[in-house]
Amino acid sequence: MLWAYLLRHLVKSGDLSVIDAGGKRHSFGVAGQKPKSAIRLTDKSLHHKLFFNPEFHIGEAYMNDTLVIEEGSLDGFMTLIATNLAVWEKQPSALKKFADAFTPVLQRLQQYNPVGRAAKNVAPHYDISDKLYELFLDKEMIYSCAYYADPANGLDLAQQDKLRHLAAKLRLEPGMKVLDVGCGWGALAIYLAKETGAEVTGVTLSGEQQKWAAARAEKEGLQDKVRFILKDIREVEGTFDRIVSVGMLEHVGVGFYKQVFEKVRDLLGDKGVGLFHFIGSLDGPCTTNPWLRKYIFPGGYSPALSEIAPVLEKTRLFMTDIEVLRLHYAYTLRDWHDRFQQNRAKAAALYDERFCRMWEFYLKMAEMEFLYLGTGVYQVQFAKDLHTLPLTRDYMTDWERRRKAA
Repeated sequence: MLWAYLLRHLVKSGDLSVIDAGGKRHSFGVAGQKPKSAIRLTDKSLHHKLFFNPEFHIGEAYMNDTLVIEEGSLDGFMTLIATNLAVWEKQPSALKKFADAFTPVLQRLQQYNPVGRAAKNVAPHYDISDKLYELFLDKEMIYSCAYYADPANGLDLAQQDKLRHLAAKLRLEPGMKVLDVGCGWGALAIYLAKETGAEVTGVTLSGEQQKWAAARAEKEGLQDKVRFILKDIREVEGTFDRIVSVGMLEHVGVGFYKQVFEKVRDLLGDKGVGLFHFIGSLDGPCTTNPWLRKYIFPGGYSPALSEIAPVLEKTRLFMTDIEVLRLHYAYTLRDWHDRFQQNRAKAAALYDERFCRMWEFYLKMAEMEFLYLGTGVYQVQFAKDLHTLPLTRDYMTDWERRRKAA
């Protein structure tokens, strides 16, 4: 089995057993050491597929039920692989240097998201049934990293804390005009309007999300304060006091950062402030996992800060605050996965068993990325004028604490 050669070099800790399609058991790592996992391959073609492209075929084989967890759980298997991969990636190798050399070229090919195609890329993920997302998201339907002031906090509380944390950084006043880019199901836009009196325009590329958000704003009597439109940010017109984006930058691609931030600059008033919250690589520029790119986020990419900062500098948007949220998304994904498992039968009724395996693999793989493989969340605040915001961060923490106490 070709894959065995790869696993002997990769798995140095934990106890992994692989039963190949012929019934032969192969052992890797340290016998009896946790995490411990055993998997069975039921398709002989995986013997070479997993050697030549393991990142893609592990996920696909799990979806197809040709990679079966025999002992332990999906969490245990993926923890074992991720922890060993984290150690392996720190070791210098000719293969890694070769891959790094081709990263810029592959990025441009994989992340081609011009106006029009960007909407087509998000449709397979965001325009599937809202009923699926209701099975595992919080009550506000927030599909982005929560903010865990305490890791033991529940998902609903952590998402409310995230909304408050973002609002504190925007320093809003009643009547200010806010653009929420990639507004999802509208939770942030509605929160900002209710808590600060701002007038918020949410833009999204998802027709399903736009309809949901608009109906919600009307139900809460906020249709005069909040509106949601189906549009690419590059097509938006007007002037705004604040521009906020949560989870949109991951769908832009390195070739379009300049275009997007130039548009943001043009949309902001002279005293305008922006805040972008996005998943990012803590290890520098990379490429998107091929399985994730095909089945979950076509055209998606989580940038390194080193890919964003130069663009902001060249567009004359001054970075005024940067926060790195470590592990918060891992806790979010943990809670999403647990909720999905509780409602798995309902998800299977909506789709099928293969879809459920795809979704649980996605949630668990993403959790591993944030726990072990150098992925985090950035909140980058920027302004057109260096004199717009107070000199210290006290205004953020003071506002946040007052609202939380209230």
